[in-house]
Amino acid sequence: MSTKVNPQETSRAQAFQLWMKAPNPMVTLMKTLDVTRMVRVSKQKGLKFNMLLDYCVGRAAVRIKEFYLLPVGVHLMKYDSIAINTIVLNKKGEVSSCDIPCTENLDEFNRMYLDLTRQVASTCCDHDLSEERMVIGTSAIVETEIDGAVGMNSGIFNNPFLIWGHYRKRWFRYELPISFQFHHTQMDGLHAGHFLSNLQMEINQL
Repeated sequence: MSTKVNPQETSRAQAFQLWMKAPNPMVTLMKTLDVTRMVRVSKQKGLKFNMLLDYCVGRAAVRIKEFYLLPVGVHLMKYDSIAINTIVLNKKGEVSSCDIPCTENLDEFNRMYLDLTRQVASTCCDHDLSEERMVIGTSAIVETEIDGAVGMNSGIFNNPFLIWGHYRKRWFRYELPISFQFHHTQMDGLHAGHFLSNLQMEINQL
């Protein structure tokens, strides 16, 4: 559920004034994650790597209050919950969008991830939760290794967004460069840094 809030009654009051009308209010941070634990869990338990990363993204985000606020149009909206968006290759060979509710339980998240992505792939219809949840976008370019990516300011979608490619093997470790884009009205670099630190911690604790 989402509700329109008065920016002046939130911690983002000054940021709303500074960045809502900025030509480019989007900020991108890049970080290399150690995903050794995630790769091992994926292989040992037969779980999809991208599902595990989406799960950890959600776990890292729900503990940061700024993720529950999002500029939408000219308003600041407050949400009760968060979802993770993943891109699905559908039966037509094109891409569809699938929003998955965040949950603390890995088995439950995995079940929803598999059920919803199969549904989207077979029907070619997006599964959209943006009216009821703050959605974190993701895009996995798994066919190649990338050093980073800078998203775009569409002026329509202000949601936080993560992009990654294929992980890399470094001796006995695995690394994954990741890009995190966010709207400066929603959060500052400090909050984004905390999120990325939380993400690494969640990966280590899988």
